[in-house]
Amino acid sequence: MTTTTMPPASPTPKHFSIEMLKDEARQLVESGTVDCCQPIYVLCQFIPAREWVCVECELERNGFLLRDQIADLNPAQCWSDD
Repeated sequence: MTTTTMPPASPTPKHFSIEMLKDEARQLVESGTVDCCQPIYVLCQFIPAREWVCVECELERNGFLLRDQIADLNPAQCWSDD
């Protein structure tokens, strides 16, 4: 008798490290999709809803608040564009 395992019903959420979030923010700023002065919570438009709770936890673990500006994630990039 053989058994086959079925894939999970929904894909498991991807873990977002703070470096991944910073990189995502950098790419969105470089493309002009978001602005450095916008709050971090605008990034939720670009991250799947099921993963947003994990993103919030990662931000909190690293001392960021959703109301902080995107520039706080990548200060060197945002201020060098002036």
